[in-house]
Amino acid sequence: MKLLEHEGLTFDDVLLVPQRTDLASRKQANTETDLTKTFKLQIPVISANMDTVTESAMAIAMARLGGIGIIHRYLSIEDEVRQVSKVKRSESIVIEEPYTVTADQTVEAALAVMKRFGIRGLPVIDRKKKLLGMLTFRDTLFVEAPARRKVKDVMTPRNKLVVGKKGASSEQAIKILEANRLEKLPLVNGNGTLAGLITVKDIIEKKTMYPKAIKDKSGHLAAGAAIGVKGDYLERAQELVKVGADVLVLDIAHGHASYAIEAIKKLKARLGSKVQIIAGNTATYEGTKDLAKAGADAVKVGVGPGATCTTRIVTGSGVPQLTAVMEAARAARETGVPIIADGGIRTSGDVTKAIAAGASTVMAGSLLAGTEESPGPTISRDGVKHKVIRGMASLGAALGRAERTGDEMEDDDIQGVVPEGVEALVPFRGTAAEVVNQLVGGFCSGMSYCGAKTIKEMWQKAVFLKISQAAYLESRPHDLEKP
Repeated sequence: MKLLEHEGLTFDDVLLVPQRTDLASRKQANTETDLTKTFKLQIPVISANMDTVTESAMAIAMARLGGIGIIHRYLSIEDEVRQVSKVKRSESIVIEEPYTVTADQTVEAALAVMKRFGIRGLPVIDRKKKLLGMLTFRDTLFVEAPARRKVKDVMTPRNKLVVGKKGASSEQAIKILEANRLEKLPLVNGNGTLAGLITVKDIIEKKTMYPKAIKDKSGHLAAGAAIGVKGDYLERAQELVKVGADVLVLDIAHGHASYAIEAIKKLKARLGSKVQIIAGNTATYEGTKDLAKAGADAVKVGVGPGATCTTRIVTGSGVPQLTAVMEAARAARETGVPIIADGGIRTSGDVTKAIAAGASTVMAGSLLAGTEESPGPTISRDGVKHKVIRGMASLGAALGRAERTGDEMEDDDIQGVVPEGVEALVPFRGTAAEVVNQLVGGFCSGMSYCGAKTIKEMWQKAVFLKISQAAYLESRPHDLEKP
């Protein structure tokens, strides 16, 4: 047994000392940052891999804003793959494998596909993938008895379609779409088989609306997905990579474990450079360095700081988050592996402090759990809207996982669970964009106060000052009467 001499600090224990700045406006601050050793983001915010925070809707929103969402793993492999696929198909220059129907299917079946995937048009193909026509929502508007009518009876046939050739650039596609006033442009190979689909919505609207969007080399929105380190994790990882997951996150509470290190090595051996691996969670210099040495491309830092986490109470273990980030940052500087500050983020000021302490990004959970894009319905209590959030080590999360994956939990299994998280309500906060824009805006102001134009410059210039409880109270609104 030994007692460490230095004190553990969290965000409310310190303030950043204001310094001279050359920034005339916070808009001049450059928030580009490293998610992993080779994957960059435009903003330093990630949505947490929690079942009440990130599924496809949140991941889409985060990628459009310049960050990334990590889809939780408390799903069957098929369902998690489906969630990643939704993100990848939501917008791209070319939809390489668009959803299709055959001419002999019923209109009702085609409408079901459109409804399920939120699309308004389907290429019609034969068994050899030869393009026969297009079925649009407009074609189906006045169809009576759709259960009895065939797609071939109402589709726009191939000889009336305008098509493009495989390999067409976005500029060529725009010219064709504009000249013919089209919404969708099927792409075909030389033999007439379907090679992809381009939509005007993806090319023009999305580029204008989301200039910071993070996309992969094929033009699809970026998406991350969580996996475990036992059981089917290798199979799950392979299937997620097949549908284009850009990063995989090892989702375990205590990441500085031998089985986690072995899992990283196995994943790297199996997948190579196909995907970036984020490991964690850790809270120490040694833990971060060990995971980096094992091959992790980024390390997630935080044991117990989350709003719904009770790890420190249940186990007596953890490190206050600011100290944890500072310790991990030492290892990050030595190894070149970025760190993610996961948990404890309540305000934009916390984002600023976490980044100044050495993190490249922060992971937000409870702040995003109350948004439109988070999974689950809104709940009204006393006329005020709320949404549910729960820690991934809570009993509710365990039961939810069993329900979604089909794994039955017996009474003995339930009694054997030792929860390290709670379930609660958070106020409804509007859209994810509203929350993230406030966080990033405050962070940019924080960069200005530190005199830093970039995140790397902030690491060099930041000066922390430990404060008293009285100073903390002084920092908050005080001596005011309610109107």
